[in-house]
Amino acid sequence: MNILFVADPLEAFKPYKDTTFAMMREAQRRGHRVSACEPQNISWQTGGQVTTQVRHIALTGEADAWFVADETRPDGLASIASFDAVLMRKDPPFDSEYFYSTHLLEQAEREGARVFNQPRALRDHPEKLAILEFAQFSGPTLVTRSAADIKRFHAEHGDIILKPLDGMGGMGIFRVKADGLNLGSITETLNKEGAQSVMVQKFLPEIAQGDKRVLVIGGKPVPFSLARIPQGSEVRGNLAAGGLGVAQPLTPRDFEIAEALGPVLAARGLLLAGVDVIGDYVTEINVTSPTCFQEIFQQTGFDVAAMFIDALEAALAAA
Repeated sequence: MNILFVADPLEAFKPYKDTTFAMMREAQRRGHRVSACEPQNISWQTGGQVTTQVRHIALTGEADAWFVADETRPDGLASIASFDAVLMRKDPPFDSEYFYSTHLLEQAEREGARVFNQPRALRDHPEKLAILEFAQFSGPTLVTRSAADIKRFHAEHGDIILKPLDGMGGMGIFRVKADGLNLGSITETLNKEGAQSVMVQKFLPEIAQGDKRVLVIGGKPVPFSLARIPQGSEVRGNLAAGGLGVAQPLTPRDFEIAEALGPVLAARGLLLAGVDVIGDYVTEINVTSPTCFQEIFQQTGFDVAAMFIDALEAALAAA
């Protein structure tokens, strides 16, 4: 099987922790051939197919020089539909260019490509707003542009978290306690004086035990989560913000959430999703490029990448 990874530059990968690298490694171990491209190299012209500049690679097993060119296949322009599977693994932000890439990949689907996660599903499930559909699993949440609405929500709940809808890695997250210190200034910063929507959630003290990443693959939960635990005075558990990642078995509540959301997400073309859970509540549903494969494997021995490639092979076989 020939697999194309649409991703960030290969030279920027950190093989010791990168989930896309883990996928590539497991794919190659099974005899599949690995190729990569960057979204900015995808194009389409009338009368032709969606194409991209492709790098065909082989993994070396080395820590630093982790890949080499596959000399049996010269790099160059290729039709995306010519690959057996296309994995969209471009990291956020989900900006205009990411949006345009999903449309190009959707055209490639019309030409016969099999894309995971499906481009339309990526567009239909913005990672913070996706929880609106599953409110039964979410804590008190407000999405608004209105400073007055935010002020009322704070008055009701006392201790709140504010975050931009397009943030990633904990970027732009603020906590405002009962004293309301700097609430007005933070609101102005995030909502751009009413021009931009903000998500506001009741602060969940269970964050002290970690912001759990519950992975769902092919509609089924990975049996271990990665609890990202805030360090020091930091309120954010995100690994990018210095959180400590601790793998742990799913709780009964985690299973309940994953087993309810998993089949729904899978049926919509989301082969892989990362459900973020604090305490008993879902806070986000990550679909662009969910991570934590390697941390879970290193700490528990459960091979998440193998489960993922199993699901990918099954999805292709079922077509």
